[in-house]
Order: sequence, then structure tokens, then C-alpha cells
Amino acid sequence: MPTKRYAFQIQYIGKNYAGSQIQFENGEEIAEATIQGELEKALSTLIIGGAPEKREKRPIKTIFSGRTDRGVNSKGQVVHFDTDRTIVASKFVYAMNEILPCDISISDLMEVEKTFHAQKSAKKRFYRFEFINRRYKNAFDGDLMLVKYPLDITRMQTALDYLKGEHDFSAFKSSGTLNPSKICFIYDATVEKRGDKVIVDIVGNRFLYNMVRTIIGTLLEIEGHNLNAEHMKKVLDSQDRTKAGRTVSPYGLTLMKVEYN
Repeated sequence: MPTKRYAFQIQYIGKNYAGSQIQFENGEEIAEATIQGELEKALSTLIIGGAPEKREKRPIKTIFSGRTDRGVNSKGQVVHFDTDRTIVASKFVYAMNEILPCDISISDLMEVEKTFHAQKSAKKRFYRFEFINRRYKNAFDGDLMLVKYPLDITRMQTALDYLKGEHDFSAFKSSGTLNPSKICFIYDATVEKRGDKVIVDIVGNRFLYNMVRTIIGTLLEIEGHNLNAEHMKKVLDSQDRTKAGRTVSPYGLTLMKVEYN
């Protein structure tokens, strides 16, 4: 039977996983739990069936729209996979969500053209970073970062505006970046404060390893040292990672949406 390609959205809370992608070291799979590992195990159980020891470890392979790091969440990650089985979407989504761990779920499954590729066909990726801004912690803050000093939201927005458009983002990448291209296009970058919570939204065609978290760290460096918003532009133009702020905690970072044509 000819293979069919299916795509769906996946939601997850990343704190219990070593990132979205299966990790390897010296050609061997690392034993830490990942979103991809849990997903492929569930897909193989549902589609292939049979006792796990009697089949290939993960006969169903998945392609993600992009990698998220340890601790990063998703509301709109997109995944595709190929199979020769015909899938009924409503039954499949229900069954998958019964099999998957409680901190992972899927939705919106559909059959797509074989030319569709979850990563390569993506046009925009929308990330959100949330943190708390007040002097004292609250038991209900969860894992969100607490920033105790006052913030100038207007200055933060001015700093973010310097990132819009196409730039070399070398200053905001970590050493783990595998793709040699450091050019990204940022369509929009905004910040707002809702009560004690600060929300930073960034939409781009692609992102480098730890790029969003380092941008947040640079914003907080500007605020913490009362620097001019133009400091963000100076860091960007320098293409020097040592000029940027620290890479903040992954908790509070969520991949909200991936857009396609």
C-alpha cells in the first residue's frame, strides 16, 4: 500500500523532558525521556500494535517543526509522520491522548500532501516568554522566573523594536547552534504587562539555539542596569555573544504557533 503523510499539533509541558528531540551521544540514544521518544512510542503502539519486544523499537518516525530545549513548553508544535495505514482522525486523536503521558497531548490531525514537511514548510514560528515582576514570590508562580526590580515596559518595547527585520543574530546564539546560518527574520516582537506577569511575544521565520532566552536576558540586563534601549541594537550589531545578556531559564518559554502557507 502507498504511504500517506499525516500532520498534527502537539502540546506539552517540557519540564520533565530533555527537550523535544531524541538525544544521541557517540551514536547511541541517551536514555533520558524526550517528547519525540514518548510520541513515537505511542504512535508505534497504536498503529503497529503488538508487544513492544516483538517489533522495531520505534517503527513510526516523526519530524517536528523545530527543536525545543529542556523545559520549554508547546501549544502549537507541528509534527508529521508517514504510514501505510488509513487513519480516522477523531478516533486516532482520542486513542493517542489516552496512551500519551498526562503532560503531552495532540490535536488537529489531518492527512497532508507528501510534499508537506513540518520543519521545511514552516514560514513563521511564534514564541512567548512569560515571567513575574514583583518584589516577592508567590506560591502560585510555579516555575516562572521572578524579576524583583521595576521594569520600564516602554523602554523594553523600544529595545525589542531593534530586532525586527532581517539580521545576523550571532550575538544571541549559544554554542550548541548546529546550523551555520545565523540570519533570521523577525516579523514582530512585543512586550506587555498584565498585572504581575510580563509577556514577551516574538514571531520569526526561524530561531537559533537559545536565541529567545538570550534576548530576554539582554532585555533584563538593560532594565537591571538602567541602560538605554539602543543597547539592544549595539549587541545585535556586534554579532558577539559576550556582549549579550545571560540565557534565562527555559521555564516560561512556549512555542505558541507554527504557520504554513
